[in-house]
Amino acid sequence: MNMQSNSVMAPPPPKRLEDMRLPIVMMRDILIKTIFRKNIDMVSELAAAVCLPIPVTQELVDMAREQRLIEATGTLNANNGNEMGYQLTDAGKARALDALAQSEYFGPMPVPLEVYREQVKRQSIRNIQVSRTQLTGAMGHLILPDSLLDHLGPAVSAGRSILMYGPPGNGKSSISNGIRDALGDRVYVPRAIEYASQVITVYDPIVHAAVAEEVQDPTSLRRVTRFDTRYVCCERPTVVTGGELSLDMLDLVYNPTARTYQAPLQLKSTGGIFIVDDLGRQKEPPQSIVNRWIVPLEESKDILALQSGEKFEVPFDTLVIFSTNFHPNEIFDQAALRRIFFKIKIDGPDQQNYLKIFAMVAKKKGMQLDEASLVHLLKVKYPTIDNIYANYQPNFLIDQMIAICDFEGIPYKMAPDLIDRAWANMFVKDEKIVK
Repeated sequence: MNMQSNSVMAPPPPKRLEDMRLPIVMMRDILIKTIFRKNIDMVSELAAAVCLPIPVTQELVDMAREQRLIEATGTLNANNGNEMGYQLTDAGKARALDALAQSEYFGPMPVPLEVYREQVKRQSIRNIQVSRTQLTGAMGHLILPDSLLDHLGPAVSAGRSILMYGPPGNGKSSISNGIRDALGDRVYVPRAIEYASQVITVYDPIVHAAVAEEVQDPTSLRRVTRFDTRYVCCERPTVVTGGELSLDMLDLVYNPTARTYQAPLQLKSTGGIFIVDDLGRQKEPPQSIVNRWIVPLEESKDILALQSGEKFEVPFDTLVIFSTNFHPNEIFDQAALRRIFFKIKIDGPDQQNYLKIFAMVAKKKGMQLDEASLVHLLKVKYPTIDNIYANYQPNFLIDQMIAICDFEGIPYKMAPDLIDRAWANMFVKDEKIVK
């Protein structure tokens, strides 16, 4: 089945307070902290701030009124459809301050971890089937051999781990990004989740690209809530890490001031892709990094720990792509390699594909091809490096020639002498520097 952009089942909005499956005191405290911090007095504004439907928010307000933490102001707001105004009582303010001392979190009500698990299943990366057409379309800017797509397609559709390896400069990062673009549909990312009365924020505007919501007619009497607004509708997320990746970045991040947690990178990438680029350039050895992923990759669950030391399971539903310039046998033992589902070698292009890339880049950059220059490049320059072609080289050489033309004040052109000057910057000559 081919998943379209609207085919992921949206999380249904809660209809009653009992649907929330959150500790009642926690919900009440988040409500009064939000009133206190945002100075809100209307239920409709409060519902928007805590991301709950108005009837559920009203239930919470009524409960807090019974406990004498909230009182009606006795005034109707003519600008808001004659809504009743509310405010915190002195006891409510005291409770809000006490609750803020325990946790600074206020605003969107979190989604219980158990409820979030259900949504992860509905939008699993493993439900996606990517067709050859979709993959080719997403990789259209790359010149790739058909045999590579033969390997990539099943790997992406399986939603399992992929190791791409091969010499540098041949588009492993671009292919990873193309895979992301091929997915093309949307998922629902919780603003925050709850476990053991602890709040873990998940939605991150840096990682998640929110999809613009349809603007509803403000004059409409009936506003339709299409999904639980504690979630944000987003494109499938992509987290890209490189040499900076360390193992502690895969743990919960605790904020001691706010007394809340932030989800680690792999939890933020749920339903999407986690790319570990330049594997082998991190402080930790590649074997240690892959060992950290063994349980998640095999069991589709990850284990995180709270400050108290309590460990708990979260869903792991992510396509992990490892990319390295090293041969796998140099950096992994066989047990680790066995756990990575697909291993795909990304080689440099043959001469025919190299020329296709060169022509495509030249056209894009407004540089006319010149036969004498290409013959010089292929017959004189490349034999000096054993005719080993790489995907990055056409871009590099043409950019160099453009820079030379700009400096010399001449129109963009290709010429054997310019090829020589550009080539000189592509490699550093081996020589001893006398200090």
